Amino acid sequence: MNFTDIFIKRPVLATVVSLLILIVGLRSLDMLEVRQYPVIDSTVVKVTTNYPGASSELVKGFVTTPLQQAIAEANGIDYIFSTSSQGSSTIEVHMELNYDANAAVAEIQAKVASKRNVLPSDAQDPVIESSTGDSTALMYVAFYSEEVSRVQLADYVLRVVQPQLQALPGVAKARMFGQQFAMRIWLDPRRMAALGVTAEDVANVLRVNNYLAGIGSTRGRYVAVDLTATTDINQVEDFQRLVVRSSNGTLVRLHDVARTELGAENYDSTAWYNGIPAVFIAVEQAPGSNPLTVAGLVNDEIPKIRAQLPEGMNAMIPYDASTFIQDSIDEVYRTIIEAVLIVLFVVYLTLGSFRAAAVPAVAVPLSLIGGAFVMLLLGYSLNLLTLLSMVLAIGLVVDDA
Repeated sequence: MNFTDIFIKRPVLATVVSLLILIVGLRSLDMLEVRQYPVIDSTVVKVTTNYPGASSELVKGFVTTPLQQAIAEANGIDYIFSTSSQGSSTIEVHMELNYDANAAVAEIQAKVASKRNVLPSDAQDPVIESSTGDSTALMYVAFYSEEVSRVQLADYVLRVVQPQLQALPGVAKARMFGQQFAMRIWLDPRRMAALGVTAEDVANVLRVNNYLAGIGSTRGRYVAVDLTATTDINQVEDFQRLVVRSSNGTLVRLHDVARTELGAENYDSTAWYNGIPAVFIAVEQAPGSNPLTVAGLVNDEIPKIRAQLPEGMNAMIPYDASTFIQDSIDEVYRTIIEAVLIVLFVVYLTLGSFRAAAVPAVAVPLSLIGGAFVMLLLGYSLNLLTLLSMVLAIGLVVDDA
């Protein structure tokens, strides 16, 4: 007697087992992670070092090269890509597939620290960042205006919008792409040469007259007073009145040798949306979160954000990867339903019996739903590949039925 004969002789047992498979499968479907593609841990560690004022050749020779040589000694590296530009060095370390991200960051951090004493004294400390998974964010939100400048857009988005999106469940990071406010001082070489002023003189004056001071507090027998001192400068006029050089009673102020304005932190990149100046926010999902759920929360939040925007500002979502994921999943579901119906129709035409067609009509969806429990045990996710494999499995289920 075969094992399957038990279920033929005991239909109640077969019904109970089928209901158990159905319940466990439905619960597993609810717990499975939804993704566009299977989970692949592709870690990229980025080391950024700023060297203000240095040329690209200087940055490459004294910053990029020693750091890259040290980083190359780390384990698990697939390949390294580096870029040296004016005042900045960027090294991207692409790790081997499924290599432990924490171990990669720790080892590269140790290699970078070993070369810190070799770097120029004016170079800033290297900044190490790591990212695992897709390099493209889940969503990109554009904030644009024809009336408000880019820096004003970026300032509002940074202070108001970014914290709102960052606080949503399932959002790992909301990165902003835009030009932030900064005091810019544009030196005039001709005026500087005529008045005997160097760029180092201007830098020293700014360093001495614009800083934050913590001067502590006073404490008497009965009274304690916290002290504050306004040692920083935040107005254009205050910067312009700074004395750069004094000679024989003649004062050379900053406005004599430079143009001061409240502009952008850098002008290396810019963003446009349909030809309109814009600021973008990239919404990245947290590991293990459902992209459809996260995208739904962001889409629900955008109308609230749009209602709070100042006059002249608008917000749109030009890119939403969840729509492609949802469309792909819907298409696979549609294919599964069509395949089941066609198979049942062919079985009925071949055997000419409703009962014969009813067996695979129950077995096919039950087997597919029960297969979700096995997928959960194996750590799989609902993605295009697993759903397509379920489409191919329909033929096997029908053949067994």
